[in-house]
Amino acid sequence: MHPSRHRLTLLAATTAATVVAGTLGTVVASAAAVGCRVDYQITNQWQGGFGANVTVTNLGDPLDGWAVTWSYAAGQQVTQAWNAAVTQSGAQVTARNVDHNTAIATNGSASFGFNGSWTGSNPVPGSLALNGTTCTGAPPTDEPTTPPPTTPPPTTPPPTTPPPSAGVVQMEKLDRGLVSVRSGSGNLVSWRLLGTETSGVEFNLYRGTTKINASPITGATNYLDSGAAAGSAYTVRAVVGGAEQAASPPALQFGAGYLDVPLQVPAGGSTPSGESYSYSASDASVGDLNGDGNYEIVLKWEPSNAKDNSQSGYTGNVYVDAYTLTGTRLWRVDLGRNIRAGAHYTQFQVYDYDGDGRAEVAMKTADGTRSGTGQLIGSSSADHRNSSGYVLSGPEYLTMFNGQTGAVASTVNYDPPRGTVSSWGDSYGNRVDRFLAGTAYLDGQRPSLIMARGYYTRAVIAAWDFRNGTLTKRWTFDSNSSGNGAAAGQGNHQLSVADVDADGRQEIVYGAATIDDNGRLLHSTGNGHGDALHVGDLDPGRAGLEVFKVDEDASKPSSYFADARTGQVLWSTPASGDNGRGVSADIWAGSPGAESWSSAVAGLANTRGQNVGRKPSSANFLAWWDGDPVRELLDGTKIDKYGTGGETRLLDGSGVASNNGTKSTPALSGDILGDWREEVIWRTTDSRALRIYSTPTPTSTRIYTLMHDPQYRVAIAWQNTAYNQPPHPGFFIGNGMGTPPTPDIHLR
Repeated sequence: MHPSRHRLTLLAATTAATVVAGTLGTVVASAAAVGCRVDYQITNQWQGGFGANVTVTNLGDPLDGWAVTWSYAAGQQVTQAWNAAVTQSGAQVTARNVDHNTAIATNGSASFGFNGSWTGSNPVPGSLALNGTTCTGAPPTDEPTTPPPTTPPPTTPPPTTPPPSAGVVQMEKLDRGLVSVRSGSGNLVSWRLLGTETSGVEFNLYRGTTKINASPITGATNYLDSGAAAGSAYTVRAVVGGAEQAASPPALQFGAGYLDVPLQVPAGGSTPSGESYSYSASDASVGDLNGDGNYEIVLKWEPSNAKDNSQSGYTGNVYVDAYTLTGTRLWRVDLGRNIRAGAHYTQFQVYDYDGDGRAEVAMKTADGTRSGTGQLIGSSSADHRNSSGYVLSGPEYLTMFNGQTGAVASTVNYDPPRGTVSSWGDSYGNRVDRFLAGTAYLDGQRPSLIMARGYYTRAVIAAWDFRNGTLTKRWTFDSNSSGNGAAAGQGNHQLSVADVDADGRQEIVYGAATIDDNGRLLHSTGNGHGDALHVGDLDPGRAGLEVFKVDEDASKPSSYFADARTGQVLWSTPASGDNGRGVSADIWAGSPGAESWSSAVAGLANTRGQNVGRKPSSANFLAWWDGDPVRELLDGTKIDKYGTGGETRLLDGSGVASNNGTKSTPALSGDILGDWREEVIWRTTDSRALRIYSTPTPTSTRIYTLMHDPQYRVAIAWQNTAYNQPPHPGFFIGNGMGTPPTPDIHLR
């Protein structure tokens, strides 16, 4: 368990704290000052050696060039460094910026890491200085630095204006996401086509300074550089109107078919009942946290004693980290002891909500939560856990964090509040703490945050806007309110977001009920709770979007296929009790549109519900992986190609593990790099890295990055919610597909 903030301050103020050989814990030195704050962390240690990470936060005027200095008291020596140029003279160490992190804005941060050697003891430095100014401000107190709200947050009325005109949906301004994946004796190099480049853009690809394509590339945004040496450096340049544009950033190298992003594993601990626990990397999301056009990764750490809501017992704290793709940790949020660990408790959203070009991170918080900059939310001494480990009393908050620094941007009371525990379906704490989260373009222009509670009985959904540094409530939907009763008991262990009525604004598909963009009930099938649903253009032969959903109610269809706009059930399968899993996607070119299948139903159904063949061996995730537009099966740590006689293995993840127990889901899967095909992120078996796999197979299909399709992009944001499900775009990708529609977006 991490030491208290008071203990951390003592560590920073003295040289008496020592890490002994073999200790697995993370030792943190943290001190705040008027001009700067420096966090010095020993991330791992072995006999005679250690690794450390340092994050410096500038609390004064913007800096153009920086140096962090400290002195070692026990003869430690720095042996290797990254993201800084480190020199040492005797006990004195100086770490200076390198080219890519020269500037630190006010309240901005820079991080670097190093390895070192030690003998006898390894005390942390007594103090650190930034550009000669010692960072020695007063430590945090037990008083809240982000005071809990004392008045209800302001509410903005639902939109009453007509749908927005074309070209106004705010999306990320991404770079090319260039990757080089070793493919046989060559390299498959692929890059993003932006959603604003659906015509008239060609490309030149360079290996070093040599252009390797004879004429500009007009088709798919990938190139197999046969015979090229492993590790070759690549850049790509757009060609517009015959004029070559600026070079992209250098390609990321996937020399073995994957890229490892190093992680800093939190120290384990023990519960009040004496149970020891450790940590594993869990669900992840991506966002451009610093506005440079690259994605960073936001990761949830799950303790080994995480619980399903139906299980009693204490859990360890939940941590949420942010990392660059090179493994620099930007910040860590400690949610504290009053947020229980488990798949249904912490759903975090990563998105640029205010349109400043940098993503924020939102999640439910409580007394004792510490931000990435050490700010305290609520009271540090409050302990609301009961003897069964549940948290059924005490304040609940919703916090928007600055994605670049992890600092608190805005904290409000969590809506919907728990109220009376038994009003959610039981009195011991199972159904009251079933949370879902998402992101939706409710006004057709800018994203709103969706936070929800309950689905077995009462279901409440709140929509929030984050503008000008403040969370404001747009609307709240409550199944207990007049006219909303048809939504009670209809929620899933997940949700989806899509523009189901084609009005330019997105709706919340909350299981069997759909909530309109204005916070009013659009429709409900009445088929009840389930574990999985899929929303997309599953049947390209009919207008609009469709929903495929599996159910648990023994008196209702075990699965059904419905019109997403009206809720009209187009076909269904007979009741069979708890149908735990189901998938819908075009996985076989032998029938038009998507095929649908589920755990409790035999066979593979076409868009009309007819059995067209063998059921796949898995009913879990999906990925576009090979060269054709038909989707592949992702399950556990493997990717398979469906066939009528059996699957063909395309990828076996090596040294990796899936998440969420029997759900066997990846940390994240989506189009985060390269062309439109999807990457898969798994944790390594020791959780010391996230391993990103990208396809080594060429494609002739040209599609703009799926992250510029609004439905797909928000699906990546909600993917980590409860029972993770794969993303679907708002248009059909599959055998016989037409030209994808041009997205109505502008880039920020």
